Amino acid sequence: MKLPLKSLFAFTIALVLVGASHAADKPNVVFILVDDLGWTDLSSYGSDLYETPHVDRLADQGMRFTSAYAACTVCSPTRASIMTGQYPATLHITDWITGHLKPHGKMAIPGWTKFLSPDAYTLADALHDAGYRTAHLGKWHLGETEEYWPENQGFDINLGGWKVGQPQRGETARGYFSPYGNPRLDDGPDGEYLTERLANEAAAFIEENQDRPFFLNLWFYNVHTPLQAAADKIAKYEAKVFPDARHRSAVYAAMVEHMDDAVGKVMATLERLGLAENTIVVFTSDNGGLVDNRGKDTVTQNAPLRSGKGDAYEGGVRVPLIVRYPGQIPAGTRSSELAISPDFYPTLLALTGVTPEVAVDFDGADLTPVLTGAAESTGRDAVFFHYPHYHTEGATPYSAIRKGQWKLLQFYEGNRVELYHLARDPGETMNLADSEPKKRDELFSDLSAWKEKTGAQLPTLNADYSPELEHTFRIGAPIR
Repeated sequence: MKLPLKSLFAFTIALVLVGASHAADKPNVVFILVDDLGWTDLSSYGSDLYETPHVDRLADQGMRFTSAYAACTVCSPTRASIMTGQYPATLHITDWITGHLKPHGKMAIPGWTKFLSPDAYTLADALHDAGYRTAHLGKWHLGETEEYWPENQGFDINLGGWKVGQPQRGETARGYFSPYGNPRLDDGPDGEYLTERLANEAAAFIEENQDRPFFLNLWFYNVHTPLQAAADKIAKYEAKVFPDARHRSAVYAAMVEHMDDAVGKVMATLERLGLAENTIVVFTSDNGGLVDNRGKDTVTQNAPLRSGKGDAYEGGVRVPLIVRYPGQIPAGTRSSELAISPDFYPTLLALTGVTPEVAVDFDGADLTPVLTGAAESTGRDAVFFHYPHYHTEGATPYSAIRKGQWKLLQFYEGNRVELYHLARDPGETMNLADSEPKKRDELFSDLSAWKEKTGAQLPTLNADYSPELEHTFRIGAPIR
């Protein structure tokens, strides 16, 4: 039976009020995602140059993970996994969007998905349906057209999220300095720094929604290239850096400080408004640190881990992870538990007490027992990676598994495998595939079963392979 308009309006208002009442006692959620932040790019994670007092304070107030991973060595797949709780292999979103091709390489890449479907029931959808006010601020990079942007993925507000993966530069845009050329963020005063602007917008959102539960998805563009920062911050690190340091880029150090200042602004706002005790804060990165920007710039170093963003090894996927929730997560704790991007969705549902209105098939694990100290482990013994693509930073098509302290990588060119024991060899320098055949075969079998379970798309031999043209990339958009 079709309801009269007045009755329909009253019914809608009733639903809204019920949702608001249901959410009234829920904790707020602030999810801070830094772009390209490496595993050692915080003072609290071992940097010998970068200063991050505000993020370090977060670590002192919550739990710091030492074996946390991004779901992919590049950004878009990791971002999709955060929003869905599923592996990139399950989603078939396995490269940055829109990706690039190596048309004459040994392997032909599969026809992967280049957007996060609006039909996905995202973390934002679940919290929104539970009565949360939802906002996305910053980088999105999960689809070329507006139908895939945050306002169509569960967010009430979108400031700064659109198709690109880095601040734009050109005749009408200056990268991190206004004007931004961003259709989802009005330009600020000439020379305004993007990360400071996002911090101010985040503070304003918190202020405006202090009387109701909110989900703030604060995904910085920092510390992605282009390398740009305020002149005074750059000068500070130019005077501080020393020749034998692991971290030596003054500009990158300044960008890290800009990010840390922004985190400090958000936390100060929560504390000033009396919200900090009832707010869950997650801080992490979308992939490992960029090492050398394809030979153009020295960016960061992930040592003792091997390599960095865009490559198969630990430096490309291991990232910082800090979770803070006073009264629930003991302060100043550490965990060596395996954690990975698909874990955030089920974990945040558990911490907030939200039951999603739509059934979600999670690949991720609920980290709550570990976070609260109820258990030392989730009981999961392995995490997985799948990147059937080429990347100019070094990756060739591969899949990988980390199980306990063991890590196996399967490279599709020549179908070769490498096996490492990360506790003894965090730099992945000693390939044990031949000397540990039993462990190699065990992990290879586990990885094969996981690929079948997720429906992972596999590369195939390339009929257009050419030794002469093998290393030529065809780029459909600037590499992210």
